[in-house]
Amino acid sequence: MPYAARVTAYDVAVVGAGPAGLSAAHTAARAGANVIVLERAEHPRYKTCGGGLIGLSLAALGDRIEVPAHDHIDAVTFTHDGRREFTRRDPGRTLVSMVRREEFDDRLRAAAAAAGAEIRQRVTVRALEQETDRVRVRLADGSEVAAAVVVGADGSSGITARHVGVEYGQVDLGLEVELPVPRDMQGRWRGRLLIDWGPIPGSYGWLFPKGDVFTVGVIAARGSVSARSAAQRSPAVANEDRSRGDDTRAYLRRFVDRLGLSGIEPVHDSGHLTRCRTDASPLRNGRVIVAGDAAGLLEPWTREGISFALRSGALAGAAAAGGDLDGYVTAVHEQLMPSMQAGRDLLAAFSRRPGVFHTLLGTPPGWQVFTRFCRGEPGFDRLVQRRPVRAALSMLR
Repeated sequence: MPYAARVTAYDVAVVGAGPAGLSAAHTAARAGANVIVLERAEHPRYKTCGGGLIGLSLAALGDRIEVPAHDHIDAVTFTHDGRREFTRRDPGRTLVSMVRREEFDDRLRAAAAAAGAEIRQRVTVRALEQETDRVRVRLADGSEVAAAVVVGADGSSGITARHVGVEYGQVDLGLEVELPVPRDMQGRWRGRLLIDWGPIPGSYGWLFPKGDVFTVGVIAARGSVSARSAAQRSPAVANEDRSRGDDTRAYLRRFVDRLGLSGIEPVHDSGHLTRCRTDASPLRNGRVIVAGDAAGLLEPWTREGISFALRSGALAGAAAAGGDLDGYVTAVHEQLMPSMQAGRDLLAAFSRRPGVFHTLLGTPPGWQVFTRFCRGEPGFDRLVQRRPVRAALSMLR
C-alpha cells in the first residue's frame, strides 16, 4: 500500500493537550499550518495543579480565552512551618487568578479547535520515527500520523521527552488535595491565599481558594537525580526517595490538620513529580521539539509551570509552523532561561535559610520582589540580579 494511503500527513503534530500543547496548536494553526493534537485523556479532565495564574500566564493568554477564574487574589498570608504568621496586601491589584485546571485546559482546547487545529483525544502515542522530511507517529491502535514537525508537550515522563533526551536536574514531589469547604470558611479566605515555608529544605505548602473548593498542597525535593527511570535507580537511591516521599506526605497531613481541614473528605487526592531541566538539556532532536513540562521548563523556586507552558508552547507553535526549529531553541534560552536562573538563586537562598527568607518577605523590598514575580512585571529576573538583592541572597547561602 502506498505510504500516503496509510499515513495521515500534517504540517505539525502536537503530542499532549495541556497548556503547552494547546498553545502550540493554537499558534501554529493561526499561522496557517495543518495541525493535529494527540491527547491520551479526554477533556475536561482533572489535573494535579495548584491552578494559580500569575501575570505572565495572563499576558501569554491575551484574548485567546475568557479565563474561568474562581477567585482573584490580592492578599497573601505567609507562615514558617505554621508559625510567625503575617499577611501582606496589594489592594486593587490582582496577584494571582485561581482556576480549576479541568475548566482552564478545556477552554484552551476549544480555542485551539476554533483556530483550526484537529483535536484527537483518547489516543496514545507509542513511538516516534524520524525520516528525512517528516516524523512518523505510531499510535496504540496501530494507525500512524506523519508530520513535518512534532511538538512534544506530553509531560516530563512522556515519550517525546525521552525521544529528545531531556535531562532534569531538579525533581520535586507535589502532593495535593481538593477540599469542598463550608460557606463561612470560603468567606474567610476569599481573595487571600496562604503560603507556608515548610520543614523540609526547599519545601512549602499552599492553600488556594477557588470558590467552594480549596486546593491544599505541599511540594518538596524528591532527589537531585532525574533522567534515570525507576528501574535504573539503585536500591539505596530508591529507599532515599521513599523516605523523602514519606516526609512530604507527613508534611501534608500536618498542614491540613493545622488548617482545621482534616475532617473534610477530598474531592481529589493526588500527587505528581515536577522536573526542572538542566542548563545543557536539549530542546530538540531533529524534527521533534519539546515544550512545557516535557522540556523541564518551570520556575525552580515556586515550581510554577503554567506560564512557562503557555509561553514555550506559543514559541514552539510559531517555530513549527515557520520551520525554524533552531529559532525555537534560541528563543527559549533568551526569553525563559533568565527567569529560571533567578528562580534557582531564590531557591538556593530559601533552602539554606528559610526563617530569614520568611522575615525578608515581610519587608517592603521583599514584598516588592514577590509581587513583581506574581504580576509578571518585566525585568523580574533583572530585579533579582540587582546588587542589594544579590547581597541579601548571598547572605542566606
